[in-house]
Amino acid sequence: MATAPEKGFFEVDENVRDYIEMCEGIDGRLLIGILKNHLPTGSKLLEIGMGPGKDLDILGEFYDVTGSDSSQVFLDLYQARRPQSDLLLLDASNLKTDRRFDCIYSNKVLHHLRREDLPRSIERQKELLHPGGLILHTFWRGDEEENFQDLRFVKYETDSLVDIVSQSFVIVDHGYYEEMNQADSIFIIGRRLK
Repeated sequence: MATAPEKGFFEVDENVRDYIEMCEGIDGRLLIGILKNHLPTGSKLLEIGMGPGKDLDILGEFYDVTGSDSSQVFLDLYQARRPQSDLLLLDASNLKTDRRFDCIYSNKVLHHLRREDLPRSIERQKELLHPGGLILHTFWRGDEEENFQDLRFVKYETDSLVDIVSQSFVIVDHGYYEEMNQADSIFIIGRRLK
């Protein structure tokens, strides 16, 4: 008798609810403030890995937003709260959609990809953006890779992120910020030229 494949961490309802509780009080308001300096109000924006939708709610105050996640559980919970929301079931590594955007945003999502998958995701994002479109992504700072239950956390230093992103984008801005400890996180903004 065949057994069902094991579900990923965010495909288990209890894990999603625990994650939402753990993230209470944390959002990307600081990052969205930085983004507003580079992206006009009303722009069409895709959030990759929206999770519980905290950042999507804030982004929606300024932009025409589409949320996405690889977890149907997160999408269903958000859709129940906001039935009119525009949501896509997307994997950050391949982003299988034919829609186009002015900006792609993620907050501590792409660090779940294997190191070799990040450049492919960044290149795919370029394909989904209109000319002049932006990306803003954040990562945990460091150079190690850790695993917690079924989750991968790949940390990056600024130089390696700039090397990866600059293969597909012109770097507009980058810097450190604090989420848990001083300068433990990195943001990077890139612009598609052609």
